Amino acid sequence: MTDHERRQDTDAAPLRRIDRRANGEIGPTERLAMNRTGSFDWDLDARTLDIDEAGLAVFGVDPETFDSRPGALVERLEPAERARLDVTIDEAITGGSNSYNVHFRVPLEDGTTQWTHVQARILRSKDGKAHRIVGVVRDATAEVTHSAFVLDLEKRRQRQTNIVERTTSAMSRAVTVDDVTAALTGPGGLARLGADGLALGLVENSSLNIVALSGESLEALDGLGSGDLERNLPLADAIRSGRPRFITSLAALARRYPVLEPHLGKLRFRAAAYLPLVAQARSLGGLALFYRERTVFNADERILCLGLAAIVAQSLQRAMLFDEEREFATQLQSAMLPPRIQDIEGGEIAVRYHAAWSGRQVGGDWYDVIALPKNRYGLVVGDVQGHDTHAAAIMGQLRIALRAYAAEGHPPATVLARASRFLSELDTDRFATCTYAQVDLATGAARVVRAGHLGPLIRHTDGRVGSPQVRGGLPLGISTEFQDEEYPETRLDLVPGETFVLYTDGLVEEPGADLDAGVQALRNEVSAGPAGAEALADHLSDRLWERWGSGDDVALLVLRRSPDVGSSHAPRLHQYIHQADPEGLSDARAIVRQALADWDMAEFADDAELVTGELLVNVLLHTEGGAVLSLEVLPEPVRRIRLSVQDRSSAWPRRRTPGETSTSGRGLLLLDAVATRWGIEPRGEGKAVWCEIGPAPPPPTAPASAAAEQAPPAGQR
Repeated sequence: MTDHERRQDTDAAPLRRIDRRANGEIGPTERLAMNRTGSFDWDLDARTLDIDEAGLAVFGVDPETFDSRPGALVERLEPAERARLDVTIDEAITGGSNSYNVHFRVPLEDGTTQWTHVQARILRSKDGKAHRIVGVVRDATAEVTHSAFVLDLEKRRQRQTNIVERTTSAMSRAVTVDDVTAALTGPGGLARLGADGLALGLVENSSLNIVALSGESLEALDGLGSGDLERNLPLADAIRSGRPRFITSLAALARRYPVLEPHLGKLRFRAAAYLPLVAQARSLGGLALFYRERTVFNADERILCLGLAAIVAQSLQRAMLFDEEREFATQLQSAMLPPRIQDIEGGEIAVRYHAAWSGRQVGGDWYDVIALPKNRYGLVVGDVQGHDTHAAAIMGQLRIALRAYAAEGHPPATVLARASRFLSELDTDRFATCTYAQVDLATGAARVVRAGHLGPLIRHTDGRVGSPQVRGGLPLGISTEFQDEEYPETRLDLVPGETFVLYTDGLVEEPGADLDAGVQALRNEVSAGPAGAEALADHLSDRLWERWGSGDDVALLVLRRSPDVGSSHAPRLHQYIHQADPEGLSDARAIVRQALADWDMAEFADDAELVTGELLVNVLLHTEGGAVLSLEVLPEPVRRIRLSVQDRSSAWPRRRTPGETSTSGRGLLLLDAVATRWGIEPRGEGKAVWCEIGPAPPPPTAPASAAAEQAPPAGQR
């Protein structure tokens, strides 16, 4: 009990009544009483409460029994309500406040509860001590109830607004029918709709196909909705009639649709809304929403369900139209690309095309493999500006033109110059980039040109991946406009077992990242991927294109020259060292040493590494191209090493006698000192310097020409 109650109980005083007017006039007090409002005067010093009859009526107290004690009123309250009232009064008095107001519940004799409101003013003496509290007390049940109703209504309306906003936002991002289905059934889909389960059915000809079910226990209905649209089922009924069906009793549902009765016992829902999906007078399907707790659909809830159905219907119509356009565009793109890639002799080839995940999934990327005379092949990967059917149409024309120019036997530079002229003459403002290579798999020779495109990658036999410095020109179309159709060729060599990779920028463009980082990621994956062309193409597609979530289309071409593995008794390797590769020389020496260790011939590693460095340095310093290093073990009866370095220079080395201060001229002397024998052989457009390291071969059974062992020196390194 509070101090105020103790004071009130121990020292009661006579009740002071409020005067009422005479003469039949309705005074202020009567007017307040008619509105269940009374007044009171609480003397804190005398510990008495003077309250009029109207105030006592608010508390449900008989005036004849009231003894002026404040405790006589508050003791009727529930303990929690009494404690809250005491705290409010005490805080106002001790805190120096001049007023307070509080709502509390008063239990009535009929078992109901009345909301009561007290608004009071605290009167204080000059020293600030509270001595009286005067105020009014009134029945606030109607006010509080109305306020609670308004708050509840506002909450329901806000919830409905949130449902519409979230659903609209999710549907606005849905492009395809699969996107719409994912938005409805994916994480948060049911919460966005404010439902506990859903079923989505689409009309196909005269059939209904249930394409999505979401919600616990709905698997009991799996297979029931699909089929003839004339079946007596609620969703089909709503679609046929074009009118929604609101079900609040599963028993009523079973009576109307008997085929559902055996399955309703497995459902955990009490209500359902079956809604037709109609857009522009076309019936697209139906949406069923299921609820666990709902037992009635008021007007606002029905309007909400119809609004959700309209949003889903509009999204489905847009998605269906997009899917139809995409299918047409994809078929057009497929028709523009080569239907198949022919088998090639001396290697294996794989191509991949991936449409963009955004837009109409069609663009200007393309690939091609062109059979050329003398068992050569033209390889091209390119990209026409834009991602639409116009870009695909231009790509098809350009691909055919480039194929025709290549088939005529023109060198790569001429092929691209003519292709640029062709694109410039088309009625378009689009340009194109591409990389084109003519490859001879018999020799491994490759002639590469670029038109504003990314250069190729080469995966070496040891797994290293290089980016050869291929010179380039302007994009096709632009080069003709600027009268600069110069496309310089770069000569490369593919040794047996090496892989040549061409690609478009969609494979290396990661949103928000630098292009160089994407190219490096591609190099890493090419190095880590499997050796076969088909397997490597799949590996790159899985790890990169899907990894970026590409909004761009991708063309990929992988060519692998057939490996020359030798045998267990006579193994061999080949390695190309590009002139612009600063680490190529040290890598080649390391490869030679490791190979000899693997072949159990480590005792020859020092001599072989020394000769490798000498021959490669001569090529890289004195010629304009790279070199092909070949290392093999000659078979029995005497196992020894044969090492060869091939280049494209026609100048042969000649023996010299260097002076003491000379820094060159000792290469052939070193070769004489280390090798068992050595020689020079013509190879196509260049030559090969070879040597054998190891035990001397057995004497020949027949005379052999000395010239066969060692070619005459000519030229100078």
